[in-house]
Amino acid sequence: MTMPLGSLLTPALLLDQDILERNLQRMQQRANLLGVSLRPHMKTHKCLEIGKRQRELGAKGITVSTFYEAEKFADAGFDDITWAFPIPPVYATKAADLASRITFRVVIDSLEAKGHLDKAARVSERKLHVWLKIDCGNHRAGVDPRSPEAEELIRKLNESSVLEFDGILSHSGHAYAGRNPDEILDAARQERDVMVDLAGRMRAKGLRVPGISVGSTPAMAVIDRLDGVTEARPGNYVFYDYTMATLGICGVEDCAVTVLASVISHRPHARHFLTDAGALALSKDLGPAHVPNPMDMGPIYEDYNRKRLFAHIHMGSLSQEHGKVVTDGGMALDGMFSVGERVRILENHSCLTVAHFDEYVVIQDDEPVQRWQILKGRSV
Repeated sequence: MTMPLGSLLTPALLLDQDILERNLQRMQQRANLLGVSLRPHMKTHKCLEIGKRQRELGAKGITVSTFYEAEKFADAGFDDITWAFPIPPVYATKAADLASRITFRVVIDSLEAKGHLDKAARVSERKLHVWLKIDCGNHRAGVDPRSPEAEELIRKLNESSVLEFDGILSHSGHAYAGRNPDEILDAARQERDVMVDLAGRMRAKGLRVPGISVGSTPAMAVIDRLDGVTEARPGNYVFYDYTMATLGICGVEDCAVTVLASVISHRPHARHFLTDAGALALSKDLGPAHVPNPMDMGPIYEDYNRKRLFAHIHMGSLSQEHGKVVTDGGMALDGMFSVGERVRILENHSCLTVAHFDEYVVIQDDEPVQRWQILKGRSV
């Protein structure tokens, strides 16, 4: 690939390969140090090349968020996949079909969902691997670990002749509600303790709990011990983003993905200008609402090579295809950012930003070297 960065059509999604590689290695080393298997979440990058590199470094299976992702990664030779999403019953038959060619693990948090899987497994005559989703404090989905329902579901999964019980699974999404690494550590420890305690109580009653699966990038970044846990499923760590930097989980120098945009309008004496990166390039994620974010829809790099952001110039608002860059503190923009110039944007949320693009422009030493496809779509 010989096209220079300045010749790329915009908006373009840039992936710094050296930063990516460093992030991948660090998280695998961290999982090894904590004594857990790493089952990384593909929903952040949706990319075969990155998934293959994670596997080469030691990942034990992968995690996906859609059935489409599961199909595409299975077609590419990934043979141990967890769909970490309470399975919609309409997918029960398709899940059984996919389980005929790979180890495919699904997630439930209700007796109703178990019933649908029972039926699909009997009809297909294939055993389905099942995780039981536990609410460890995020309160989005999952069974209350102290409820009679938790024991009932674990007991029924133990007794099933058509379902293979893999264990209990959680997502420490409430770690994102922490305002700093210390508060995030509290959430990560809570997740670990809730899950290990539930498994211990069930095992004391003679019930099998084969595995304990936990996950989230902020929790994995700060947790000190994972005794009793078998695997972790972080995803965002491959790229990080401005939200992670704001929470103190990473530095700007660890953010691997940026959006390259062109200045398309800058009127004389205006205190704003427009770029061609709008909501369909950056999403409208403002980052964590509980942490002050003076950068609104994302900061602008003053110097990418030095990883230096402008202090008073940032994405102020987004419409579908327009991005409005604003200035504060009375700063004037005259003589800066002429129409046709390029700006580099650090997105608030890399996972949502990536999902708007079809490919990465992979860069090394700030020069494009490859293009990697992003697998986005829906099953039909």
